[in-house]
Amino acid sequence: MSARSEPGLASPTVANNSGPVSARNEPGLASPAVANTSGPVSAGITTPVEATITADPPAAAPASAGRSRRRRARTRLVVASAVVVAAAAGVTAAVAAGGRDGGTAAAGGLPPATAEVTRQTLVDAESFDGELGYGATHHAAPRAGGTLTWLAATGAQVTRGKPLFAVDDAEVVLLYGKLPAYRTLGPGMSGADVRQFERNLAALGYSGFTADDEYTSATADAVRDWQEDLDLPETGRVELGRVVYAEGAVRVESHEAEPGDPAQPGQAVLSWTGTTRVVTVSLDVDDERLAKKGAKVTVSLPDGKEVAGTVADTETVIETGADGGAGGQGEPETKIEVTVTVADPKALTGFDQASAKVAFTAAERRDVLTVPVAALLALAEGGYGVQLVEGASTRIVAVQTGLFAAGRVEVSGAGLAEGATVGMPT
Repeated sequence: MSARSEPGLASPTVANNSGPVSARNEPGLASPAVANTSGPVSAGITTPVEATITADPPAAAPASAGRSRRRRARTRLVVASAVVVAAAAGVTAAVAAGGRDGGTAAAGGLPPATAEVTRQTLVDAESFDGELGYGATHHAAPRAGGTLTWLAATGAQVTRGKPLFAVDDAEVVLLYGKLPAYRTLGPGMSGADVRQFERNLAALGYSGFTADDEYTSATADAVRDWQEDLDLPETGRVELGRVVYAEGAVRVESHEAEPGDPAQPGQAVLSWTGTTRVVTVSLDVDDERLAKKGAKVTVSLPDGKEVAGTVADTETVIETGADGGAGGQGEPETKIEVTVTVADPKALTGFDQASAKVAFTAAERRDVLTVPVAALLALAEGGYGVQLVEGASTRIVAVQTGLFAAGRVEVSGAGLAEGATVGMPT
């Protein structure tokens, strides 16, 4: 192939490691996308072999013919510029691709390197910073005024029926459940909160009543027994603020007040967490799709070990904005707080408030053919191809691309099979 040099235009350079071949457009191929943006492909993955288009010696011709040649030269320069963009993106440029006949024979000899077409599960993972600890922090506060007289020790684990703190020497105890206490319970009342309390009462060993959603006189008798054991007035009623509900045992993380301080309704006296070591990750709202409950993740620990994990819970939180300058605050941000549990909790032992990396699966394609991203050829007429190496000959075949991940790309096309060999530029 040759082109005449045009005054004021540089000789175009095109990356082509298989020689100039002719082909026709392939039906079903995606729209031309010379600079690849369909996957995580880093620029400069490969340095393509360059073949400079040479110029023929000038020949005498009519003036009108000169104008025609100038138009053709400019057209060739545009094509050359486009394929150079593709090469910069890590995809080697080619001037043509095979059609439906299975490809076009390529001139120029064998490629400098080759790679194998493999069948595998391709996974695109996104990693985020996480914090090792005991999960989300919660606060416990009295519902009535008085004097704070006792607090469970920092680091202590509190289980069902045990006290968290005391006001005026009357204990406030922990029970299990998701529904917060919101009213005083007594005979004649019914509801989900009654059922939740009665189940706890039964779990603590009290009997003589049915654990359902009805607070009966039998329930009141069992409550009096419970109150007697706690050295509380035996009223048969459960006053609002006497119990704090959590989903399980808790660990006292810190004290927010000291014994002797006034107990103000609604003002936290201590903070608590769960008792199981977990990893907490804060995601932007745009990344919420990654954190589906039950999704599998990989946790990279500070010592370099990796452990399997599962998304146990997600919660939408509002984070206070950073200092906005001049004594003001920035805009608050909405975040997705993700709690991850690990298959081997012992692996987290010894890491207290340390950081970890959590890899979420963004996309996965099972049992697909893949090639290195660097094996792709950006075709001059649009789309992509690969150079199949068959013994001492090669041919360029058009391919359709799928998921890009870990330096490889999902491909499909006529003539592709597991174990086939493709050319790799250097």
